[in-house]
Amino acid sequence: MSDEIEIDIDDLSRRMDGALASLRTEFASLRTGRASGSMLEPIQVEAYGQMTPINQLGTVNVPEPRMVTINVWDKGMVNKVEKAIRESGLGINPQLNGTIIMLPIPELNEERRRELTKVAGSYAEHARVAVRNVRRDGMDQIKKAKGAGMSEDDQKLWESEVQELTDKHIALIDKALESKQEEIMQV
Repeated sequence: MSDEIEIDIDDLSRRMDGALASLRTEFASLRTGRASGSMLEPIQVEAYGQMTPINQLGTVNVPEPRMVTINVWDKGMVNKVEKAIRESGLGINPQLNGTIIMLPIPELNEERRRELTKVAGSYAEHARVAVRNVRRDGMDQIKKAKGAGMSEDDQKLWESEVQELTDKHIALIDKALESKQEEIMQV
């Protein structure tokens, strides 16, 4: 490889890792029949003039396997938090008890499990698209470097390295999806 022209593979790898980390966060928000505080992470509430995550408006606890509680700090925010949970599409019916919102997690039926596997699949596809976009950026850098005097051998070497990195991340996404779908379908 030439010394003058360098493609930043570490940056491409870091960005692809970011897509994978984002996918894992989205997967954590999918309900699998067990209670988890992370299932509330994607829900934003209109509070104090801006969109705020629930965990910044109250304490999220999991007191038992099928129950999540949120102790909302500001009494005026309780109804807004409850409304955001209702409209989030989680399929959970919040119950109010003063400033505490209780979220009983119902058993998942077969139909809901299938829906959730489709949602997981769409999350995985978004992650694959993000990885492919990073790959395209890498290939564009290589094309610019070729125009700046990179040899054809170096170009092919860099292209294969970027493709290898892409394939590795796509395989990790597929593996994470398969694992999540198994977890969802487990009764």
